[in-house]
Amino acid sequence: MELKEQQGLTPRQIVAELDKYIVGQKEAKRSVSIALRNRWRRLNSEPEIREEIIPNNILMIGPTGVGKTEIARRLARLSGAPFVKVEASKFTEVGYVGRDVESMIRDLTDIALNIVKEEMQERVKEKAKKIVENKILDILIPPVKKKKSSGTSTGDEVGFNPERASDEELNERTRERFREKLKNGELEDRDIEIEVASKKNPMMQVFGPQGMEEMGFNLQDMLGNMAKGNKKSKRTMPIREAREVMLDQEAEKLIDHDAAIQEALERVQNQGIVFIDEIDKVAEGSSGGGKSGGGGPDVSRQGVQRDLLPIVEGSAVSTKHGIVKTDHILFIGSGAFHVSKPSDMIPELQGRFPIRVELDSLTEEDFYKILTVPKNALTKQYQAMLKTEGVTINFNEEAIREVASIAAQVNQQVENIGARRLHTILSSLLEELLFAVPDDIGSGTIDIDKSYVNKQLAGLVKDKDLSHFIL
Repeated sequence: MELKEQQGLTPRQIVAELDKYIVGQKEAKRSVSIALRNRWRRLNSEPEIREEIIPNNILMIGPTGVGKTEIARRLARLSGAPFVKVEASKFTEVGYVGRDVESMIRDLTDIALNIVKEEMQERVKEKAKKIVENKILDILIPPVKKKKSSGTSTGDEVGFNPERASDEELNERTRERFREKLKNGELEDRDIEIEVASKKNPMMQVFGPQGMEEMGFNLQDMLGNMAKGNKKSKRTMPIREAREVMLDQEAEKLIDHDAAIQEALERVQNQGIVFIDEIDKVAEGSSGGGKSGGGGPDVSRQGVQRDLLPIVEGSAVSTKHGIVKTDHILFIGSGAFHVSKPSDMIPELQGRFPIRVELDSLTEEDFYKILTVPKNALTKQYQAMLKTEGVTINFNEEAIREVASIAAQVNQQVENIGARRLHTILSSLLEELLFAVPDDIGSGTIDIDKSYVNKQLAGLVKDKDLSHFIL
């Protein structure tokens, strides 16, 4: 996947792609599509102005379950950009025990490096396949060491005579026969012993003042290097499994790791997307007015905002792969803002999220579309799962509309958790069926209609106390 080509999508095309997975929220989709296209515009602008163009960060405001996270995730997947989702409530200000805000950039850099390495491995896959084929042959038919030539070789003579052939010739011919068998898939179930590199590294996480996490990374690398001599073990497995393991190992050896790191750093700085969820939780009570009471956790909340500020406005963050400048990383803030409001954030941080988008609560019609329109609709997911058991289920329109209606009612009566309500309602609806397959129902077609929905979910809406237990 070429990053430049993906980012060449126009705003209208980006919205069309997002529409395949997310229902409604046109304003939010327009904002993120413009932000993504602006990145392409910046990368293709004149070099002297390119560094001056900074991204317009976005603040998404809306209740839970309306698509805030999904929009950002799909946007990153669409663009092939490094993407990380963090929760602002998990961070603490400098001086408190916990994660410091710079760790989000370190996580983003690690993700970018993995993406770049996968792309590089894909490019050298064909070369790696040839190496793996030769290594498997070496295990099956070890090559004979060539002796010094004492005369003319008989390898090219017409009418090969095994009795007169040298050991090298016989070995080479046997290897070629086995090479053909390998290519034809005749040896896939044969067991071979291979060396497998152990991926178990000493795990270490250091919480403390700013910079201590980086010290943890350095200690982990140091301990990892000390243990390098004991990282390989021998395992016996069928050729079909061994080939995949060896292919990964050889592709890893063929790529240029230094070039991968440089490309990853470049990609983070120019295409990285950080989604900061629950940003309203660190804004709560920060505007004063007697709410904070002069102490307690609110001090830490305001401190987290102050720590976020330099990252969002542009600073240099030290990672184990190098220095990352955050000036052109796109930050998308998200929060329900039920208790607090955007103006409760410190003014400097408010100014760093100039684009504000309010997402709408989902209606009954939205629920119906969520169950039918997206490529990954829940109804399609359940159909795919049951198909593996030989059972086909069909939802008729009336049944889907009834599920959408019940979801909307429960959201109104209990707690509005948006589209997440559909997960538990569909799970309750199909619980009996999912339990019966495959013991009682081995195959066949089952139609889910309105009467079945009402029968399975009858008590859910009527009994408000019971509905409290449905998430």
